[in-house]
Amino acid sequence: MTLRILATGGTFDKHYNELNGTLGFAASHLPAALARCRLTVQVELQQLPLMDSLDMVDADRERILAACRGAAEKAVVIIHGTDTMPQTAAVLGPAALGQTIVLTGAMIPYEIDNSDALFNLGFACGVAQTLPAGVYVAMNGQIFAWDNVQKNRAAGVFQPL
Repeated sequence: MTLRILATGGTFDKHYNELNGTLGFAASHLPAALARCRLTVQVELQQLPLMDSLDMVDADRERILAACRGAAEKAVVIIHGTDTMPQTAAVLGPAALGQTIVLTGAMIPYEIDNSDALFNLGFACGVAQTLPAGVYVAMNGQIFAWDNVQKNRAAGVFQPL
């Protein structure tokens, strides 16, 4: 089995700029994270424009949908910002692509201590290979259907609607 991973940015891929104390985007952390995970499944990594999900517009979500449609793989993991992950899932879910699509991300950037990025990546890659076709959000050890998930910003977790 080959697994496609789409990098779209989000907190997962943010870099800390120690000169001005800001977070922003440079190269994706995914190649390093995948090497660290030691996945033995073949991975096709596709990088879309990296952005904060709060900056995403309909055209960005359509680009993600088109990338999923264009993927030959039956299992797709999308690294996405957590703030609007449910909105992107709501675009993908009704498309009924016949693939298992799992969105995941991180609350703390990959390169920052105590990040949840590596765990969420590994978890999403595992469940993408075992779940039936459909669209899911996988965060912090839980799986949610695309139409039954929300981010609880006060608690910093995902939960059912």
